[in-house]
Amino acid sequence: MDMMERMLRHDAWATRALLVRAAALSDEQLDREFDIGHRSLRRTFIHIIANMECWHDLMAGKPQRTHPSPAGQTPITDLIARLDTVAAELLTLGMLVVVARREDEFFVDYLDQPARRKALGAGLLHVTTHGMHHRAQCLYLMRLLGLTQLPEGDALSWEAQHRGLWN
Repeated sequence: MDMMERMLRHDAWATRALLVRAAALSDEQLDREFDIGHRSLRRTFIHIIANMECWHDLMAGKPQRTHPSPAGQTPITDLIARLDTVAAELLTLGMLVVVARREDEFFVDYLDQPARRKALGAGLLHVTTHGMHHRAQCLYLMRLLGLTQLPEGDALSWEAQHRGLWN
């Protein structure tokens, strides 16, 4: 497994683990406002996944996708389904980039004003570091909401679980 695959698989696994744990919370808890990040746990999860979708679509040269339900009404099960879809898309894109050695090729981020060229490798790396940043906020919010036994979500734990180590 190369580094690109490892980073993208870990990123999706860590976000999914937190979403699965957050499913135990009520809508009121998911939408409770705090003075951090995107202000609620649900909005922070939506931001993480929407960011993954946005960057995938930019790098793949596809139109930006839209979602019909307002942010506050998106169930955790829908977020998990969206995550699973975009994580698979990003993994496929990442593997194609690596195999073709296109990490330094550019795509156009037309959402920037003015539009800017960015390297595919940097865009893929950005997705994973962005997710890590906001997962830390999610962990903090989940603790404030009373959840315990939260996954750390670190790469070594993912690797051990993925390979069946530490059992």
